[in-house]
Amino acid sequence: MVATPKWRFEFNLNTFVILFGFAGGLVAWGATWERVNANQDSQANSIDRLDKRLTAAEVSLRQIDNHELRISAVEKQAAEAATSMKAVENTLNSLSIDTRVMREILQRIEASHRVELPPKRPDMLRFEIAS
Repeated sequence: MVATPKWRFEFNLNTFVILFGFAGGLVAWGATWERVNANQDSQANSIDRLDKRLTAAEVSLRQIDNHELRISAVEKQAAEAATSMKAVENTLNSLSIDTRVMREILQRIEASHRVELPPKRPDMLRFEIAS
């Protein structure tokens, strides 16, 4: 009869390499998993911070748009006021010219009606008083 082989508890180099490789892989996978989770929290905080900054920038942008609209309205009003002032200035100039012409006409009319009257006699005074 054939004798059964005796079991020997031996390790060779390949067994140690495989066991250490497997343990190292598990440790590396755990470290990688931890690093990914830590970076996710960090990135979530960064995203929240950027979201708040973006919201503040949008509020500022709305205010700037509002100011731009108001400034353009004021510029339009200023242009209209300048046009109106030019029209008023032109009207005043024409009125000034008309007034000057009217004064010259009145002076000519007064000059043509000036006739030297003879001195009044006293009997004419009585007549004038009586009438």
